[in-house]
Amino acid sequence: MESELSSVATELGDIWSLVRLQFQNLALPSRLWQLALIALALVLAELARHLLTPRMRNWMRSLEGMPMWRLRALLVVNRRIRLIAFTAAMWAFYLIVRAITPFPSRSFILELVATLSAGWLLVVFGSRLVRNPLLSSVVRWGLLVYVTLWILGLRDEIADTLDQLAFSVGELRLSALTLLSAAAALTLLFVAARFLTRIGTDRIRSTEDLSPSLRVLLVKVLQIAAYGLAVYAALKLTGVDLTGLAFLSGAIGVGLGFGLQKVVSNLVSGVIILLDKSIKPGDVISIGETFGWVNTLGARYTAITTRDGKEYLIPNEDLITGQVVNWSHSNNFVRLDVHFGTAYGDDPHLVRKVAIAAAVGVDRVLPDHPPVCHIVGFGDSSVDYILRFWITDPTGGLTNIRGNVYLALWDAFRENGISIPFPQREVRVLGDGTPGRAAD
Repeated sequence: MESELSSVATELGDIWSLVRLQFQNLALPSRLWQLALIALALVLAELARHLLTPRMRNWMRSLEGMPMWRLRALLVVNRRIRLIAFTAAMWAFYLIVRAITPFPSRSFILELVATLSAGWLLVVFGSRLVRNPLLSSVVRWGLLVYVTLWILGLRDEIADTLDQLAFSVGELRLSALTLLSAAAALTLLFVAARFLTRIGTDRIRSTEDLSPSLRVLLVKVLQIAAYGLAVYAALKLTGVDLTGLAFLSGAIGVGLGFGLQKVVSNLVSGVIILLDKSIKPGDVISIGETFGWVNTLGARYTAITTRDGKEYLIPNEDLITGQVVNWSHSNNFVRLDVHFGTAYGDDPHLVRKVAIAAAVGVDRVLPDHPPVCHIVGFGDSSVDYILRFWITDPTGGLTNIRGNVYLALWDAFRENGISIPFPQREVRVLGDGTPGRAAD
């Protein structure tokens, strides 16, 4: 370990000596006027940003009918006008100096800065292809560091230094270079996997021949396979011996198994739900006091949207172990009940006919599944009935359709002289209410 640290110190000392030598050479006249040209390029770039950015923004606002991807590209260009102008100015100065003098030392710094700015510009534009903000930042800064070291000629020296910073786990040797290479490869492969899964997901969801549950299942399998292959390929590309990770991964797996037991249970429950097709996107379900339709089936939870706009995230394990009412499991036919009562003086045969006719006239009530009305009891002040009818769109709400049926019953009963009683109490006063006279 001490020998490795001493070699690392030697490498860092050599790099520092090289950097210090270059800074000492900046005092040469041929280097000073190159620095002056770089400063002039910075001034021109700032002037271009000040003049062109607002004008280009106003021009973009006047565009109509242009595809969204072109507008995004123009927006990126608008935000990077200063870097674009600086790169153009540096290459112009470099080409002019090379045309004037044949000595490479007179344009060395100009060429270096121009190449660096061009590399940074390509990295900035290339990282915009990654839509995830965090992942885009990681890719951008990682590529900026790599491109800078490569252009400066320090890549091999830094790589050797990082490779000497290592430790061993059994037969497995892990160095800082290996970890950074694995992280870089994993990031790039994750970007590729994310891009491919997005394309595959769009194709799967646009296929009408597949059921909703099968679409969700295929999307999950595609994501697991793509990201799993990305991790495996990243480890293989960096030269990590997977056999050496067997013991370490086993120990980590046991620890995570206890800590992530609920997470794994929800993942397995989600796969079971997709396989047995008990719940699928678009189903109307009730679980506890929650009633709504299934919006999405996630790996860990199921999103249920209620009629009032609330979205409940129900863990998949609760859908497996608890009681769930699926209103549209095998078909969309749902029967609803409405209870009401009429006075004892009303003809029950007429009441039943009027109630059935009123329900048939309500929108969303199915006429081909005729409503039925039955007497269910004789109450204290009314004859109690139940009216049953069918609908096929439970996603449209249940309370509102019941309310419409009640309104139809109210109107129909008033037209036919049928009264809806309410509890009454009759108080009788016995006697004349005066106290008895005293005996003579």
